[in-house]
Amino acid sequence: MLSSTAHHADVVIVGAGIAGLSAAHQLTGAGLKVSVLEAAPEVGGRMATEEIDGFRLDRIGQLLNTSYPELHRTKGLADVVLRPFSPGVLVHSGGRLQRTGEVVARTVEVVARSGEPGSARWGSPQALRGVGGAFTVARALASAPRPLDQARLSASLARLAATPVERLLARPERPTAGSLCARGVPARTVHGFLRPLLSSLLCDPALTTSSRCADLALRGFARGRMCVPEGGAAALPQQLAAALPPGTVHTGIRVTDASISSVMTEEYGELGCRALVLATGARAAAELLPGLRVPGFHQVTVLHHTAPEAPLADPALVLDADRSGPVAHTTVMSEVDPSRAPVDRVLISSTVLGTPPPQLDKAVRAHLATLYGTPTDDWELLAVHHDPEAVPAMPPPHDPRRPVRLLSGLYVCGDHRDTSTVQGALFSGRRAADAILRDFGVQPGHAEAAALSAVA
Repeated sequence: MLSSTAHHADVVIVGAGIAGLSAAHQLTGAGLKVSVLEAAPEVGGRMATEEIDGFRLDRIGQLLNTSYPELHRTKGLADVVLRPFSPGVLVHSGGRLQRTGEVVARTVEVVARSGEPGSARWGSPQALRGVGGAFTVARALASAPRPLDQARLSASLARLAATPVERLLARPERPTAGSLCARGVPARTVHGFLRPLLSSLLCDPALTTSSRCADLALRGFARGRMCVPEGGAAALPQQLAAALPPGTVHTGIRVTDASISSVMTEEYGELGCRALVLATGARAAAELLPGLRVPGFHQVTVLHHTAPEAPLADPALVLDADRSGPVAHTTVMSEVDPSRAPVDRVLISSTVLGTPPPQLDKAVRAHLATLYGTPTDDWELLAVHHDPEAVPAMPPPHDPRRPVRLLSGLYVCGDHRDTSTVQGALFSGRRAADAILRDFGVQPGHAEAAALSAVA
């Protein structure tokens, strides 16, 4: 219940997703009184995790990366445990699985020697060799079917990892699909690795995304490890909310109208404030503030199965270069994060991008049988989650620094104002908080110009 003392705040934030919660942390840390209002009964927005029979099942299978700066800069996330996938990915091509991209270990060594801030933490080769029997670079190159292709890929990723973000954002911009063959790697590497990897990272099967955003995604891949939060995606917003001062976050409150000085709610009437932050999804923000642009979206469907035994004893992300079915990527999630399944149970999580096919489970099972090389008839479907507006699209021209300050007292944040990633959502919240503090005459803890490198 909203207390009587919470009817006025310095800042009201509408929406308790990770962008709004990130902003709340910066603002409360500066001594401001903040009220975060969330219409749903739980915080997190799209980063939700459902519990069924002891399984923890994410609603959107968006991939994170240990290289995201905001995961380590945001104080409220200090206790979140990240569970990494095996280095590189397993790519199904020509009827077999091939490990590709673990040469990223060599890439990160290059970045560590470059002396960039934070590189020491993630630049250790030892940190990349401790999961799932990962290969060393030399062993990876020796075992690869085309060692020269792997070497070229390694060199390309190394260059990208060491390229400053400002330089990436200054590159010519076009749709990613039309830029892949200009990356200095053979066409077979483009189709056998880059295309399926970027489709999964960007949730964009047609690769209509801005090539600059694709460069940022690949740079993050080269500098860190793909990962998931231990216990489910909801662990991030839950930790953020729990670390805020008591009484900051209020769930079950629906905002019906908003202005710079107040918001109107269904449950408690008018609540006063000095500044307002819209931290909802793009469509909900436009409903409260007509005139805001609503982007296109990428559809995402996540299916969770359990099986009598694990089809792969490796915490690896599996991609399909042949595009022989609807699954963009799949993993034995109980190998990556054992806390998401009961003891001695198996959890396989698979993601379908775009419009799901008819007879979805049947089509996915058939595809998974091919990818894992094992029958799937006795697998049990636990849940299907489909979101037609899961990820905001980023076609060119795309500005990864869309204004968060609309005017003094009115701000908006979310992944639709930045890049369509967890990093983008968190950083947009930080940008909004910095803008508010400047307008309030308070020195922000991190100037936006100095934080430009956090976009990756």
